[in-house]
Amino acid sequence: MAERGGRKLPRRWIVGAATVSLAGIATAAFGATRVHEGGGADASPGRSPSGPVPTTPAVDLMKPVRARIEAFVDRYDGHLAVAALDRQGTATVTAGDTRFQTASIVKVNILAALLLRQTPPGKALGSETRRLAEAMIVSSDNDAAVALWQKIDRSRGLTAANRTLGLRETKPNQHWGMTTTTAADQLRLLTALTSAKGPLTPQDRSFVMGLMKKVIPEQRWGVTVAREPGNTSVYVKNGWDTADVDGGRWIVNSIGRIVEDRHDWLIAVLSDHHVSQEAGIKVVEKAATFVLKEMRAATAGDGPAQE
Repeated sequence: MAERGGRKLPRRWIVGAATVSLAGIATAAFGATRVHEGGGADASPGRSPSGPVPTTPAVDLMKPVRARIEAFVDRYDGHLAVAALDRQGTATVTAGDTRFQTASIVKVNILAALLLRQTPPGKALGSETRRLAEAMIVSSDNDAAVALWQKIDRSRGLTAANRTLGLRETKPNQHWGMTTTTAADQLRLLTALTSAKGPLTPQDRSFVMGLMKKVIPEQRWGVTVAREPGNTSVYVKNGWDTADVDGGRWIVNSIGRIVEDRHDWLIAVLSDHHVSQEAGIKVVEKAATFVLKEMRAATAGDGPAQE
């Protein structure tokens, strides 16, 4: 916000619908099907089967999930968008393509841009810059954000960083909190911040996630409520502000990560047009809980994922 005041799974997911590039990594979007990997124990090398090999039509298990999530989002008439993926598989859903003002979720983007400017890559931030970065993420300090915004050369620097991060639908604004983005692009950002194939070093990825895990208790609402009971492996950055162009109604956004035994969820929920911050938080939390409940159910038969 610009707030005021070689892995092998027991059952393999194969892409069954459109794909979306997240920070240069192709991931499944809107659906998947499962098939068993081929090869019978009694197959003889060099011999062809005597007849057609029987096949079972693939079932798109994500199709009904996608439909239910899209219907949930559609009820908000363009004022809600969600995107989520499981880093332990390829189950991915995106619903809603509206561009929303970021409010303070852009602070994660600013931090990523700052780290990309380090020479050599992975060089530790100076003590004062590190203090500002921690304040900007952990307590959403606006003064710290302004200082680091200037340090990355404002919107010009964010635009350059986003080309590296693979963001395609984020438009920086001279006032950082009025930057606009989509749920899909926030998923690309989260992917870039967690993937070994992304542009950040392991040290930088750990630094960002470490700060998102330390966000102060009063700001740990949003996507974190979708975690399973007792789970503390959650990472979050929220944003909230009023929009003058919308009669002072509230923008409420939440992005984050939830790591579980069989899943490593990345999730973004963007929304606006709320009569109050509290009303917006309720919508965001309801959406995050609904999306992960649906996706967990759809992937329940996969068994434990392996690194």
